[in-house]
Amino acid sequence: MKTTFVLPLLACLAATSASAASMTRSYSYFPISGLTLPEIESQLRTRGPKLESTGMRHPGATNLAFNTSVDYVERDGRCHVSDATVSVKAKVTLPRWRNRNRAKQEVRLVWDTLAKDIKRHEESHLSIAKNHARQLEDAIDGMRGTGPCAALEKRVKAKVAEIMDRHDAAQARFDRIESINFESRIMRLLRYRLEQIEAGRLK
Repeated sequence: MKTTFVLPLLACLAATSASAASMTRSYSYFPISGLTLPEIESQLRTRGPKLESTGMRHPGATNLAFNTSVDYVERDGRCHVSDATVSVKAKVTLPRWRNRNRAKQEVRLVWDTLAKDIKRHEESHLSIAKNHARQLEDAIDGMRGTGPCAALEKRVKAKVAEIMDRHDAAQARFDRIESINFESRIMRLLRYRLEQIEAGRLK
């Protein structure tokens, strides 16, 4: 007996074990243009991926689909999980600036800093998802019941829902923290890159 759950999730950049849990990822890019920071900001607002839940566009987004496959074995009226595997399929959408070579150095500096932060943010969403996929797999693999598989399957579904709720909460908490710290983080990164430029390590 096998049951498979597919649980989709969209995690976004807020404006702006021994487990076998696995993740596959793919990247796509949306083009933006402009030579000044206000032009780039406007392009991000109007061309970034749109969230159905909010109707808002964002500089980057990560679509996650969790696939949980569970095998059950029933003997003498008692059921247990014989195998459980969890995989995550991730699609990351990031901006790509087409006018970098024509822009002034200070604009390129800010963009390079922002682009790296957007990618780091989205890949942090992937790490959160992978950690919860491991937790989910560990939690249901080997689960045992005292009756038929139908009863155990309900318990497994409840455990899946519990851990996915924790996952959603962790993703939302991460976005809140990132949003609060955005300005100070970008300024810190800019100072660091300026120091590197002055030391001749960056162009």
